[in-house]
Amino acid sequence: MKTDRRKLLTALGSLGALGAVAPWAMAASKIKPGANSVLIAVDVQNCFIEGGTLPVAKGSEVVPVINRISAAFENIVVTQDWHTQGHASFASAYGGKKPFETTKLSYGTQVLWPDHCVQGTKDAELHKDLALPSAQLIIRKGFHPKMDSYSAFMEADAKTATGLGGYLKQRGIKTVFVTGLATDFCVAWTAMDARAAGFEVYVVEDACRAIDLNGSLAAAWKNMAAKGVKRIQSDDIQVG
Repeated sequence: MKTDRRKLLTALGSLGALGAVAPWAMAASKIKPGANSVLIAVDVQNCFIEGGTLPVAKGSEVVPVINRISAAFENIVVTQDWHTQGHASFASAYGGKKPFETTKLSYGTQVLWPDHCVQGTKDAELHKDLALPSAQLIIRKGFHPKMDSYSAFMEADAKTATGLGGYLKQRGIKTVFVTGLATDFCVAWTAMDARAAGFEVYVVEDACRAIDLNGSLAAAWKNMAAKGVKRIQSDDIQVG
């Protein structure tokens, strides 16, 4: 019986990237982040919270979840969207364009957003209740005027590195846990680029919220699973 149960847990574990692991199975083997793990809190900023310039539905709900699981990590990195005025990703930079339409930039198709997370504004500040005092690094992205950046690792041209990958590797980090906003954009791109850089990657689903633009959430999970990103819940992490 024990052997059968072990085989079942192994089989279920292989389905983790698809989010198909039963809660009772995960409870039998919680993940304990070690010294070679990092928690990344992606863009938990006023602009993406209710009342911000580009709010994600129920975005504030990620804050207590991230705060709680942060106690399990020795290493924490925070990211901030950090755009210039008139940024190339803003619909307002193009006559006749509206938010959520697209345009072509040098690196491909760009979704156009409302003006958001402008450098130095309150809108770009981290949420006041995000409590990560032991975070060692803040990565600011999207500050190139002509280029957007969803990922914490690479700018949107997929060529310009932020330096995060090198920093983590020099620190001996092997495993990345991604949380924050939004699941289908900055979280997903960060997770997939982390995998491309050679890290083991988990996305903590209930520590994220999505925009879900034209089916983007389902597409993001499918793409992440294809890259080997593992989908877990905050209760799967051993805290304390």
